[in-house]
Amino acid sequence: MQLFYNPNISPKDSEFSFDKEESKHIVKVLRKTEGNILYVTNGLGDLFTTKIILSSEKKCTVLITQIETNKSTNFYIHLVVAPTKMNERFEWFLEKATEMGIHEITPIICDRSERKIINRDRFDKIIQSAMKQSLQFFMPKLNDPISFQNFILKQHDGNLCIAHCEETEKILLKTNIKKNEKYTVLIGPEGDFSEKEIKLAIENKFIPVSLGNTRLRTETAAIVACHSIVFTNE
Repeated sequence: MQLFYNPNISPKDSEFSFDKEESKHIVKVLRKTEGNILYVTNGLGDLFTTKIILSSEKKCTVLITQIETNKSTNFYIHLVVAPTKMNERFEWFLEKATEMGIHEITPIICDRSERKIINRDRFDKIIQSAMKQSLQFFMPKLNDPISFQNFILKQHDGNLCIAHCEETEKILLKTNIKKNEKYTVLIGPEGDFSEKEIKLAIENKFIPVSLGNTRLRTETAAIVACHSIVFTNE
């Protein structure tokens, strides 16, 4: 199955037309024509089986022949990760976390962050591509960057965790995960969270966790946390 993504397609539609850019890609690049079947998701759990009825480069129109509605998981993963100095490392994390089934991602700006500006459009495209490649029907939510303090002082529910490298008392995340629950996990920058940030997080009910015996890069730590929660819930 080749999966297409378009947030504007709805279960209320009987027909749907792609915009000019995507129409050109479908007709000219992929060489799709009338009668060909396209599978489309809106990123909200719906899978549309469609048939092309107009194969124009300016306006590719499809007839919706079947709609399958998928349920979201009973668990929820929200990773709050400091952008890495090298963009490609954070992009790798976005791709792999999406393939695993992450639900929400928040870039967080910390005291020791070396990168404080992100390319939101590029990140969105990477997530979309990974969702389609892994044949998933829910688009992970990518939030705008936020400062550590502003994020911590917001209202949060579920299990709240902060993964840091300080030699203090911590629990091992992978052995303390409960099924069908929400987890928000903070992952710091290359220089780790500052002592002030760790203290503030703990004061706001975030539990210090360990991801294992070795020191991990930011993007690796985020993937380990994501995989641990997904694996426990499979």
